[in-house]
Amino acid sequence: MKNRIIARLDIKSLNLIKGIHLEGLKIIGDPIKYAEKYFKDNIDEIVIIDSVATLYNRKPNLELLKKITKDIFCPITIGGGIRSLGDAISILDCGCDKIAINTAAVNNPKLITELAKTIGSQSVVLSIQAKRRHGWWELFTDNGREKKGIDVMEWIKRVNDLGAGEILLTSIDQEGTRDGFDIDLINQATMISQCPIICSGGMGKLEHIKEVNLNTECKAFAIADFFHIQNNKVRKIKNFLLDK
Repeated sequence: MKNRIIARLDIKSLNLIKGIHLEGLKIIGDPIKYAEKYFKDNIDEIVIIDSVATLYNRKPNLELLKKITKDIFCPITIGGGIRSLGDAISILDCGCDKIAINTAAVNNPKLITELAKTIGSQSVVLSIQAKRRHGWWELFTDNGREKKGIDVMEWIKRVNDLGAGEILLTSIDQEGTRDGFDIDLINQATMISQCPIICSGGMGKLEHIKEVNLNTECKAFAIADFFHIQNNKVRKIKNFLLDK
């Protein structure tokens, strides 16, 4: 299976931001310009997560989404502040292809099934934020602010049964560090999940993707800092993978 290279844009208000362990958010620039740059550089998909929408009890910024989708023609996933089927439909009506939910799904797991039945499982991405504990990973919500005491692997099994089409799995421990992906987390998740896993958190060099390929079944990578800060090109990653 071919690797999917996905640009992840975490936003706050109208700004693209970067954090470490989902904390200490720093403004990077205009998310529209970055999204357009990645599309022109032949990115496979784009994921945009509003990092503070749930915290501020705010709905997704539909006007911003319309501007982003106007001239970008690759699959786009939107997350942050989605609490209902109506919110999800509004996002898809803006030209986006998928929605990502985390906090709302944990608070109301039946929402996953409702979304899957109405907009299709292929449009429902479960965003899962995981923090390593002694021998297990704990589920977090609210962009890593709230620990739930739930085993991530048990949650993955459950959301599969409820109709999730894909899982965006973020390692809080690795996020923003550039130290590499959490191989153990990804490996265990891909072994138990029936739907595809997108790994996120830790990309710092090209070899990190190869490490995941060699040690897990994961073939999708959501990359943020490696693109935004280090100004790496999408084609550079794809050429590297073809050469190996």
